[in-house]
Amino acid sequence: EVQLTESGGGSVQAGGSLRLSCTASRTQLDDFALGWFRQVPGKEREGISFLSRSGRNTYYADSVKGRFTISRDSAKNMLYLQMDNLKPEDTAMYYCAPVGSDPNAELGFSALFNDWGQGTQVTVSK
Repeated sequence: EVQLTESGGGSVQAGGSLRLSCTASRTQLDDFALGWFRQVPGKEREGISFLSRSGRNTYYADSVKGRFTISRDSAKNMLYLQMDNLKPEDTAMYYCAPVGSDPNAELGFSALFNDWGQGTQVTVSK
């Protein structure tokens, strides 16, 4: 079992920025490919950004490409999601998770475990 904890969410106006953080207890994030997901009430959780295990490859959903940046600090055992030029449609609960290859998923990755953290809420107002 891998337990991740998200933080850094908040309320911002459109055009603003936030940086989400994700850390793990009892495991090294370097051991996994990693991803950020988001979910709004009544909709399925969607994967929006992924980082390969090597850290050399990144993947983004079209909805966030050019605005969001995923990164990892191995020394701190942290995963980040820098979110710039936020839009009201980015409002959601955000989660991080270890991911694996999934040819059926839109970006080719899906969560490895069905075990999600509490998430961090991002709210973007007009």
